[in-house]
Amino acid sequence: MCPSSPLSSPRLRVLSGIQPSGQLHLGNYFGSILPNLEHVGKAKESFFFIADLHALTTMHDAVTLKKAREDIVLDYLACGFDPNKAAIYHQSSISEHTELMWILSTVTPMGLLERAVSYKDKVQQGVIASAGLFTYPVLMAADILLYQAETVPVGRDQKQHVEIARDIAVKFNNLYGETFTVPEPSIRAEVAVVPGIDGRKMSKSYGNIIPLFATDEEVKKAIMGIVTDSKGMSAPKDPEQCTIYQLHKLFLSKEQAKALAEEYRHGLAYGEAKKRLFEAFMDTFGAVRAKRAKLSAQDAAQALEIGRVRAQKVATATMAQVYEAVGLR
Repeated sequence: MCPSSPLSSPRLRVLSGIQPSGQLHLGNYFGSILPNLEHVGKAKESFFFIADLHALTTMHDAVTLKKAREDIVLDYLACGFDPNKAAIYHQSSISEHTELMWILSTVTPMGLLERAVSYKDKVQQGVIASAGLFTYPVLMAADILLYQAETVPVGRDQKQHVEIARDIAVKFNNLYGETFTVPEPSIRAEVAVVPGIDGRKMSKSYGNIIPLFATDEEVKKAIMGIVTDSKGMSAPKDPEQCTIYQLHKLFLSKEQAKALAEEYRHGLAYGEAKKRLFEAFMDTFGAVRAKRAKLSAQDAAQALEIGRVRAQKVATATMAQVYEAVGLR
Protein backbone atom coordinates (compact mmCIF):
# COMPACT_ATOMS: atom_id res chain seq x y z
CA MET A 1 0.00 0.00 0.00
CA CYS A 2 1.36 3.38 -0.98
CA PRO A 3 1.33 6.11 1.71
CA SER A 4 -0.31 9.41 0.77
CA SER A 5 2.78 11.38 1.77
CA PRO A 6 6.34 10.22 2.49
CA LEU A 7 6.40 12.36 5.61
CA SER A 8 2.79 12.01 6.76
CA SER A 9 3.48 9.21 9.24
CA PRO A 10 6.23 8.96 11.88
CA ARG A 11 6.23 5.16 11.62
CA LEU A 12 7.48 4.51 8.11
CA ARG A 13 10.36 2.37 6.96
CA VAL A 14 13.01 4.55 5.29
CA LEU A 15 15.80 3.41 2.98
CA SER A 16 18.66 5.24 1.30
CA GLY A 17 21.97 4.36 -0.31
CA ILE A 18 25.16 5.98 -1.51
CA GLN A 19 27.96 4.80 -3.75
CA PRO A 20 31.47 4.47 -2.30
CA SER A 21 32.91 6.39 -5.21
CA GLY A 22 35.18 8.88 -3.48
CA GLN A 23 35.13 11.66 -0.91
CA LEU A 24 31.84 12.69 0.62
CA HIS A 25 30.95 16.27 -0.22
CA LEU A 26 28.43 18.94 0.67
CA GLY A 27 25.97 17.65 -1.92
CA ASN A 28 25.99 14.22 -0.28
CA TYR A 29 25.56 15.73 3.18
CA PHE A 30 22.72 18.16 2.52
CA GLY A 31 21.03 16.11 -0.20
CA SER A 32 21.15 12.68 1.46
CA ILE A 33 22.91 12.32 4.80
CA LEU A 34 21.15 15.13 6.67
CA PRO A 35 17.64 14.11 5.49
CA ASN A 36 18.43 10.54 6.50
CA LEU A 37 19.59 11.63 9.95
CA GLU A 38 16.34 13.53 10.36
CA HIS A 39 14.35 10.38 9.59
CA VAL A 40 16.20 8.25 12.15
CA GLY A 41 14.12 8.03 15.30
CA LYS A 42 11.00 9.16 13.46
CA ALA A 43 10.81 6.16 11.17
CA LYS A 44 9.74 2.67 12.18
CA GLU A 45 13.04 1.42 10.75
CA SER A 46 15.89 3.02 8.83
CA PHE A 47 18.23 1.27 6.39
CA PHE A 48 21.31 2.87 4.83
CA PHE A 49 23.32 0.79 2.40
CA ILE A 50 26.68 1.32 0.76
CA ALA A 51 25.97 0.72 -2.92
CA ASP A 52 29.18 -1.11 -3.75
CA LEU A 53 27.54 -3.22 -6.48
CA HIS A 54 26.39 -0.04 -8.22
CA ALA A 55 29.93 1.33 -7.89
CA LEU A 56 31.22 -1.45 -10.16
CA THR A 57 29.64 0.35 -13.13
CA THR A 58 32.27 3.08 -12.85
CA MET A 59 35.00 1.80 -10.52
CA HIS A 60 37.25 -0.99 -11.77
CA ASP A 61 40.13 -0.90 -9.31
CA ALA A 62 39.79 -3.39 -6.44
CA VAL A 63 42.14 -1.57 -4.05
CA THR A 64 40.39 1.75 -4.57
CA LEU A 65 36.94 0.24 -4.10
CA LYS A 66 37.96 -1.61 -0.95
CA LYS A 67 39.24 1.59 0.67
CA ALA A 68 36.23 3.59 -0.49
CA ARG A 69 33.86 1.01 1.03
CA GLU A 70 35.49 1.40 4.43
CA ASP A 71 35.96 5.16 4.28
CA ILE A 72 32.35 5.91 3.51
CA VAL A 73 31.13 3.93 6.51
CA LEU A 74 33.49 5.89 8.76
CA ASP A 75 32.27 9.10 7.14
CA TYR A 76 28.65 8.15 7.89
CA LEU A 77 29.48 7.33 11.51
CA ALA A 78 31.30 10.63 11.89
CA CYS A 79 28.25 12.48 10.57
CA GLY A 80 26.12 11.01 13.34
CA PHE A 81 24.78 7.65 12.20
CA ASP A 82 24.12 5.36 15.14
CA PRO A 83 24.31 1.71 14.00
CA ASN A 84 22.07 0.73 16.89
CA LYS A 85 19.29 2.98 15.58
CA ALA A 86 19.78 2.73 11.82
CA ALA A 87 21.15 -0.25 9.92
CA ILE A 88 24.20 0.51 7.78
CA TYR A 89 25.57 -2.27 5.58
CA HIS A 90 27.22 -3.14 2.30
CA GLN A 91 24.80 -3.87 -0.54
CA SER A 92 27.01 -6.78 -1.61
CA SER A 93 26.76 -8.44 1.81
CA ILE A 94 23.08 -9.22 1.16
CA SER A 95 22.89 -11.59 -1.83
CA GLU A 96 19.14 -11.06 -2.11
CA HIS A 97 19.78 -7.71 -3.79
CA THR A 98 21.01 -9.41 -6.94
CA GLU A 99 18.55 -12.32 -6.67
CA LEU A 100 15.64 -9.90 -6.62
CA MET A 101 17.17 -7.82 -9.40
CA TRP A 102 17.02 -10.80 -11.76
CA ILE A 103 13.39 -11.55 -10.93
CA LEU A 104 12.43 -7.90 -11.35
CA SER A 105 14.29 -7.72 -14.66
CA THR A 106 11.95 -10.36 -16.07
CA VAL A 107 8.97 -8.03 -15.64
CA THR A 108 10.70 -4.72 -16.44
CA PRO A 109 9.86 -3.30 -19.90
CA MET A 110 12.87 -2.32 -22.01
CA GLY A 111 11.19 0.98 -22.80
CA LEU A 112 11.19 1.89 -19.13
CA LEU A 113 14.98 1.54 -18.96
CA GLU A 114 15.50 3.29 -22.29
CA ARG A 115 13.83 6.37 -20.82
CA ALA A 116 16.25 6.53 -17.89
CA VAL A 117 18.01 9.89 -18.08
CA SER A 118 20.94 8.91 -15.85
CA TYR A 119 22.15 6.24 -18.30
CA LYS A 120 22.39 8.74 -21.14
CA ASP A 121 24.02 11.35 -18.90
CA LYS A 122 26.70 8.96 -17.64
CA VAL A 123 27.52 7.70 -21.12
CA GLN A 124 27.92 11.31 -22.25
CA GLN A 125 30.32 11.80 -19.32
CA GLY A 126 32.48 8.95 -20.63
CA VAL A 127 31.23 6.05 -18.48
CA ILE A 128 31.37 2.73 -20.33
CA ALA A 129 27.95 1.84 -21.77
CA SER A 130 27.77 -1.54 -20.06
CA ALA A 131 24.76 -3.77 -19.49
CA GLY A 132 25.22 -3.09 -15.78
CA LEU A 133 24.92 0.65 -16.31
CA PHE A 134 21.81 0.17 -18.45
CA THR A 135 20.11 -2.07 -15.87
CA TYR A 136 21.22 0.10 -12.94
CA PRO A 137 17.61 1.19 -12.25
CA VAL A 138 16.50 -2.44 -11.86
CA LEU A 139 19.13 -3.06 -9.20
CA MET A 140 18.10 0.17 -7.51
CA ALA A 141 14.49 -1.01 -7.60
CA ALA A 142 15.61 -4.26 -5.95
CA ASP A 143 17.52 -2.27 -3.31
CA ILE A 144 14.32 -0.43 -2.40
CA LEU A 145 11.66 -3.11 -2.80
CA LEU A 146 13.68 -5.75 -0.94
CA TYR A 147 13.13 -3.80 2.29
CA GLN A 148 9.52 -2.83 1.59
CA ALA A 149 10.55 0.80 2.06
CA GLU A 150 7.78 3.39 2.11
CA THR A 151 10.11 6.39 1.92
CA VAL A 152 13.32 6.92 -0.06
CA PRO A 153 15.14 10.23 0.61
CA VAL A 154 16.85 11.25 -2.65
CA GLY A 155 18.14 14.24 -4.55
CA ARG A 156 16.10 15.50 -7.48
CA ASP A 157 18.44 13.73 -9.92
CA GLN A 158 17.52 10.34 -8.40
CA LYS A 159 13.77 10.89 -8.39
CA GLN A 160 13.32 9.11 -11.72
CA HIS A 161 14.99 5.98 -10.34
CA VAL A 162 12.48 5.85 -7.49
CA GLU A 163 9.68 6.37 -10.00
CA ILE A 164 11.03 3.43 -12.01
CA ALA A 165 11.06 1.33 -8.82
CA ARG A 166 7.43 2.31 -8.29
CA ASP A 167 6.53 1.26 -11.85
CA ILE A 168 8.28 -2.08 -11.44
CA ALA A 169 6.59 -2.72 -8.09
CA VAL A 170 3.16 -1.99 -9.55
CA LYS A 171 3.80 -4.24 -12.57
CA PHE A 172 5.01 -7.10 -10.36
CA ASN A 173 2.04 -6.70 -8.00
CA ASN A 174 -0.37 -6.72 -10.95
CA LEU A 175 1.17 -9.92 -12.31
CA TYR A 176 1.71 -11.87 -9.11
CA GLY A 177 -0.46 -10.27 -6.44
CA GLU A 178 0.31 -7.69 -3.77
CA THR A 179 3.92 -8.37 -2.83
CA PHE A 180 5.80 -5.07 -2.71
CA THR A 181 5.21 -1.76 -0.98
CA VAL A 182 5.13 1.02 -3.58
CA PRO A 183 7.76 3.56 -2.40
CA GLU A 184 7.58 7.33 -2.34
CA PRO A 185 10.58 9.63 -2.97
CA SER A 186 11.31 12.21 -0.28
CA ILE A 187 13.06 15.32 -1.58
CA ARG A 188 13.94 18.32 0.56
CA ALA A 189 12.96 21.15 -1.77
CA GLU A 190 15.58 23.57 -0.46
CA VAL A 191 18.44 21.16 -1.23
CA ALA A 192 17.00 19.21 -4.16
CA VAL A 193 20.15 20.10 -6.11
CA VAL A 194 23.27 21.35 -4.32
CA PRO A 195 25.46 23.37 -6.72
CA GLY A 196 29.12 22.60 -7.21
CA ILE A 197 31.88 25.18 -7.35
CA ASP A 198 31.27 25.62 -11.10
CA GLY A 199 27.52 26.14 -10.72
CA ARG A 200 26.53 22.70 -12.00
CA LYS A 201 25.17 20.01 -9.70
CA MET A 202 27.86 19.08 -7.16
CA SER A 203 29.24 15.71 -8.28
CA LYS A 204 32.50 13.82 -8.01
CA SER A 205 32.21 13.02 -11.71
CA TYR A 206 32.27 16.76 -12.49
CA GLY A 207 35.24 17.44 -10.19
CA ASN A 208 33.38 20.38 -8.65
CA ILE A 209 32.94 19.27 -5.05
CA ILE A 210 33.61 20.76 -1.64
CA PRO A 211 34.78 17.68 0.31
CA LEU A 212 33.70 17.11 3.90
CA PHE A 213 36.83 15.40 5.18
CA ALA A 214 39.68 16.86 3.16
CA THR A 215 42.34 18.99 4.86
CA ASP A 216 41.52 22.56 5.88
CA GLU A 217 43.70 23.80 3.02
CA GLU A 218 41.91 21.62 0.45
CA VAL A 219 38.49 22.73 1.63
CA LYS A 220 39.53 26.39 1.56
CA LYS A 221 41.00 25.99 -1.93
CA ALA A 222 37.74 24.48 -3.19
CA ILE A 223 35.62 27.26 -1.70
CA MET A 224 37.92 30.03 -2.93
CA GLY A 225 37.69 28.42 -6.38
CA ILE A 226 33.92 28.89 -6.68
CA VAL A 227 33.18 30.42 -10.08
CA THR A 228 31.62 33.89 -10.04
CA ASP A 229 30.71 36.53 -12.61
CA SER A 230 32.80 39.63 -13.30
CA LYS A 231 30.88 42.10 -11.13
CA GLY A 232 33.06 44.52 -9.17
CA MET A 233 33.75 44.17 -5.45
CA SER A 234 31.08 46.66 -4.35
CA ALA A 235 28.62 46.11 -7.20
CA PRO A 236 25.10 44.83 -6.31
CA LYS A 237 24.76 41.07 -6.83
CA ASP A 238 21.80 38.76 -7.30
CA PRO A 239 22.03 36.15 -4.54
CA GLU A 240 19.73 33.75 -6.39
CA GLN A 241 22.22 33.63 -9.26
CA CYS A 242 25.29 33.31 -7.03
CA THR A 243 26.71 29.87 -6.25
CA ILE A 244 28.43 31.14 -3.09
CA TYR A 245 25.11 32.28 -1.65
CA GLN A 246 23.27 29.13 -2.74
CA LEU A 247 25.81 27.08 -0.78
CA HIS A 248 26.06 29.40 2.20
CA LYS A 249 22.31 29.51 2.81
CA LEU A 250 22.33 25.74 3.42
CA PHE A 251 24.08 26.49 6.72
CA LEU A 252 21.66 29.25 7.76
CA SER A 253 18.19 29.73 9.14
CA LYS A 254 15.64 31.41 6.88
CA GLU A 255 16.09 34.70 8.70
CA GLN A 256 19.89 34.53 8.44
CA ALA A 257 19.70 33.62 4.74
CA LYS A 258 17.37 36.56 4.09
CA ALA A 259 19.76 38.96 5.82
CA LEU A 260 22.72 37.60 3.88
CA ALA A 261 20.83 37.99 0.60
CA GLU A 262 20.38 41.67 1.37
CA GLU A 263 24.12 42.06 1.84
CA TYR A 264 24.65 40.61 -1.64
CA ARG A 265 22.18 43.11 -3.08
CA HIS A 266 24.10 45.91 -1.37
CA GLY A 267 27.47 44.90 -2.76
CA LEU A 268 29.01 42.14 -0.65
CA ALA A 269 32.37 41.31 -2.25
CA TYR A 270 32.81 37.78 -3.56
CA GLY A 271 36.08 37.37 -1.67
CA GLU A 272 34.41 38.22 1.63
CA ALA A 273 31.46 35.97 0.77
CA LYS A 274 33.79 33.02 0.17
CA LYS A 275 35.60 33.71 3.44
CA ARG A 276 32.30 33.61 5.33
CA LEU A 277 31.28 30.38 3.60
CA PHE A 278 34.56 28.76 4.65
CA GLU A 279 33.99 29.89 8.24
CA ALA A 280 30.44 28.48 8.19
CA PHE A 281 31.77 25.18 6.85
CA MET A 282 34.41 24.87 9.57
CA ASP A 283 31.97 25.89 12.33
CA THR A 284 29.44 23.28 11.17
CA PHE A 285 31.78 20.39 10.46
CA GLY A 286 34.62 21.00 12.92
CA ALA A 287 33.40 18.45 15.48
CA VAL A 288 32.40 15.99 12.77
CA ARG A 289 35.83 16.18 11.18
CA ALA A 290 37.51 15.67 14.57
CA LYS A 291 35.35 12.62 15.25
CA ARG A 292 36.17 11.17 11.82
CA ALA A 293 39.90 11.35 12.60
CA LYS A 294 39.42 9.15 15.68
CA LEU A 295 37.37 6.38 14.04
CA SER A 296 39.01 3.10 13.03
CA ALA A 297 38.45 0.19 10.66
CA GLN A 298 37.18 -1.81 13.64
CA ASP A 299 34.45 0.77 14.22
CA ALA A 300 33.35 0.36 10.60
CA ALA A 301 33.38 -3.45 10.80
CA GLN A 302 31.28 -3.51 13.98
CA ALA A 303 28.69 -1.11 12.55
CA LEU A 304 28.46 -3.08 9.32
CA GLU A 305 27.88 -6.40 11.09
CA ILE A 306 25.09 -4.95 13.21
CA GLY A 307 23.48 -3.52 10.09
CA ARG A 308 23.96 -6.65 8.02
CA VAL A 309 22.12 -8.82 10.54
CA ARG A 310 19.16 -6.44 10.64
CA ALA A 311 19.04 -6.07 6.86
CA GLN A 312 19.39 -9.80 6.24
CA LYS A 313 16.34 -10.56 8.38
CA VAL A 314 14.12 -8.28 6.30
CA ALA A 315 15.64 -9.36 2.98
CA THR A 316 15.09 -13.05 3.74
CA ALA A 317 11.45 -12.46 4.64
CA THR A 318 10.80 -10.46 1.45
CA MET A 319 12.41 -13.04 -0.81
CA ALA A 320 10.32 -15.80 0.75
CA GLN A 321 7.23 -13.85 -0.36
CA VAL A 322 8.70 -13.25 -3.82
CA TYR A 323 9.63 -16.89 -4.42
CA GLU A 324 6.16 -17.95 -3.32
CA ALA A 325 4.53 -15.36 -5.58
CA VAL A 326 6.43 -16.34 -8.75
CA GLY A 327 6.27 -20.10 -8.14
CA LEU A 328 9.85 -20.83 -7.08
CA ARG A 329 8.77 -22.27 -3.74
